[in-house]
Amino acid sequence: MSGCGGGHGGCGCGGQKALQHEDFPVMSAPVADPDQPVARVNGVALHAPGRRPDELELRQRACGELLRQAAQLAGLLDANDQAQLDGSMSAAASQAIEELLALELRLPEADEAALRRHHAAHPARFGAQERVALRHVLFAVTPGVDINALRKRAEALLLELRCAEVADGAFARAAAELSNCPSGAQGGELGVVTAAEVAPEFGREIFGHPEVGVLPRLVHSRHGLHVVEVLAREGGEALPYKQVRNAVVQSLQQQAWITALRQYLRVLAGTAALEAVDLETVDTPLVQ
Repeated sequence: MSGCGGGHGGCGCGGQKALQHEDFPVMSAPVADPDQPVARVNGVALHAPGRRPDELELRQRACGELLRQAAQLAGLLDANDQAQLDGSMSAAASQAIEELLALELRLPEADEAALRRHHAAHPARFGAQERVALRHVLFAVTPGVDINALRKRAEALLLELRCAEVADGAFARAAAELSNCPSGAQGGELGVVTAAEVAPEFGREIFGHPEVGVLPRLVHSRHGLHVVEVLAREGGEALPYKQVRNAVVQSLQQQAWITALRQYLRVLAGTAALEAVDLETVDTPLVQ
């Protein structure tokens, strides 16, 4: 069976045992055109010539390098610390960046009204943990696969299973014959899972919805297309504010920290010399 990323051999969905992404082979990034320019931050290369990573990783490296250089300018990191062309960072640099962010990020204190608004706006996040029993058929995206043909096969099966009688065993037979997940041997059964046990993009399509039965849409994950049947749901009820106040405080603080970090990175990017990498920049500080 080919690659998944959660439980039962890893299906991007989870199960009674949630495996890690590293349990499965990862395709190495293709070598870029050697004629492409090397991306740099203030003259410091982010990768070796001809080894340009994908754009998401490149931006992540650029943000890390902005912070590393800022830590050096702040005297928190030795000036001799060197950037690595593979995107890794020294332990000293990582520690210095933590110290830098502790000094630079200004987080507002949330008042009680803000906490209550945050709680009311995210009822599922602060509710009793939802548990879902489900099964699926995975059409895995593998190197060289015809995505359009794969989608047509998945959509055809979805229509067939939505029209099938529950008692005729059509879903279990389809999983055994077609699924690229080891769970196919058990009719696609994944047991009872929670949101923490599944890939985030898979979980968004499963949790927080009232649907039971074969979902009327394909569920997309990083590993392919899933035909999913929700067998049962339990939990997920909203909990009163007083009961979950500490969790609300932590959630709002984390949200504020992420916002402040993004703003700080925009400030750094706005004053940096960037070559062959696109970062959103600003002319004035956004962190008040």
